[in-house]
Amino acid sequence: MTRSHAEDSKRAASVSGADACPDRLRILEVSGSAAGGMRAHVAECARILAGAGHDVIVEAPADVLAGADFGQARTESLTIGARPTPGDGAVVARLRRLGRRADVVHAHGLRAGALAALALGRRRPGRARLVVTIHNQPVGGRLTTAVGERLEQLVATRADHILAVSPDLAERQRSRGAQRVDLAVIPAPRRDDRNLAPRASSVESAWRGASTRLLTVARLAPQKGLELLLDTAALVAAQAADGSGRGTDLAWAVAGEGPGRAAAEARIRAESLPVNLVGRREDVPALMEAADVVVQTSLWEGQPITLQEALQAGAAIVATDVGGTAATARGGAILVPPQPQALADAITGLMRDAEARDRVRERARRAAERLPDGGDLAAQLEAVVVHR
Repeated sequence: MTRSHAEDSKRAASVSGADACPDRLRILEVSGSAAGGMRAHVAECARILAGAGHDVIVEAPADVLAGADFGQARTESLTIGARPTPGDGAVVARLRRLGRRADVVHAHGLRAGALAALALGRRRPGRARLVVTIHNQPVGGRLTTAVGERLEQLVATRADHILAVSPDLAERQRSRGAQRVDLAVIPAPRRDDRNLAPRASSVESAWRGASTRLLTVARLAPQKGLELLLDTAALVAAQAADGSGRGTDLAWAVAGEGPGRAAAEARIRAESLPVNLVGRREDVPALMEAADVVVQTSLWEGQPITLQEALQAGAAIVATDVGGTAATARGGAILVPPQPQALADAITGLMRDAEARDRVRERARRAAERLPDGGDLAAQLEAVVVHR
């Protein structure tokens, strides 16, 4: 997993046969609100397609464009929020104008996909091809879910090809009548060797010197199962205590920030949970290698980048079996239902059995060898987006 961006672009050109680009396409990459893995995926798609010689314009919110590497692709700010707004009409009008000159529109996210579908209209000869990559499922209250279902239906009936980041999202689109649906290729991140050997004191500070070390890397938000993590931590602490009621030397570090931090801190203090909220960290690979068990407590995931990183680190992984987690893990993790007792039992089992941890770590290393890379994404883009 050490290819550079330039190497990926070179491989993309080789795959597409576009070094001289005899069939240069005009490709519009469109994104709504995006962060983390989705933002990285948008940038990598644009970078690969532009590197293969195509004329690529990225239309996305300013915060998505800021600081990202889009290679040779051009970028233009376009505000597509997470929810419908009065400005959506102007977005549709702009995408309609741009779409008339494009050969392909590749939209990322359900909102961007639906707005592009409205702009391009129904499938017909001469219309730009519409490819939509769906990164998340609609979550929220009844109204949010209902709106999400309408958007899914619109995308399913108008997109020429849909790429979904998890098998359950793919099946949802098929059930709504989508013509062509495939599982999206999400390349594993390149490992940065600078983050593998930080100061020992920096790594140890995440666990405050505890001898038994659990780790979760996640945004502190509802989808990541923060309440589930804290429920599980209480059970793990109880299971680790001996007959006298004394707890073992255990700490669970949680690397990440988000809106749930204040509530989590209050509960950790109130219940004396062995959980350390350590904020955003630049040494995640080193933390994963130092942890006894890496735990994912998400309530839903697409193809989680942090799970790919844990596999690359050869970590002993326990993860909730939700969304695309199993497809991402490729047999390299212990998967359990998103329930506190199931998680606690799996974690405690690994904490108590060093040989079991070693076996799970070996499974992770083997699975990491099968993770997709930029070349795999280039091949999918050639087959689906370029589609000669």
